[in-house]
Amino acid sequence: MTSFATTSAKAEMSELRRLRTLLPPELQSWVSVEGTTAVNPPLVTCEEIGKDEVEIQIDMVKWEQLATDQRNLLFWHEVARIQNDTIPKDGWEMAALAIGLGGAVGELWVQDGLLLLLALGLCGVSGWRLWQKNNAEKTLQEVIDADDKAIALAARFGYTLPNAYKSLGSALKVLIEQSPKKRLRSKYEARLDALKKSAAKAKAKMKGTESEAY
Repeated sequence: MTSFATTSAKAEMSELRRLRTLLPPELQSWVSVEGTTAVNPPLVTCEEIGKDEVEIQIDMVKWEQLATDQRNLLFWHEVARIQNDTIPKDGWEMAALAIGLGGAVGELWVQDGLLLLLALGLCGVSGWRLWQKNNAEKTLQEVIDADDKAIALAARFGYTLPNAYKSLGSALKVLIEQSPKKRLRSKYEARLDALKKSAAKAKAKMKGTESEAY
């Protein structure tokens, strides 16, 4: 008799294989899809795991609670982040900032002007990169752009625009309901508001095209 654990494992492997078929052909050789083993992970995310290699990681327990169309659009959102090159990179900035600060203090002691300028320059570059990575407005715009591209990817895989918008919108509503943290919930709400505006523009554009046809 097949155990529940075996059945569940087979279902997860089947879902991961299905998701790999949703990768655009140009990404299939260097993007992988795996179930995450992290403690309290996000539903779905992606990260660099090596040079020219990216992994989309999924919390399969939470993932199974979503409808297939909702899963597809959230998956394509991560694919869009990869295509837009907005996934987190290796965090060298903190190390560079520490080295720069340490160097600046050391050069102040020995009074070497050139090395002091180099150390301060390293601090400036790493500090700027850290600010960019943690800029809330910038990161929100990046995820909104990824949502727009996810809609385009859905259309590429055979979805109609209304169905694509409906599927992503319903997925975001589920995430809003399931998010206990106010900051994360606000981020999903902002994405949903932007998606509604994008859907309205797309609908108006389609009506305009139909009018011109007549």
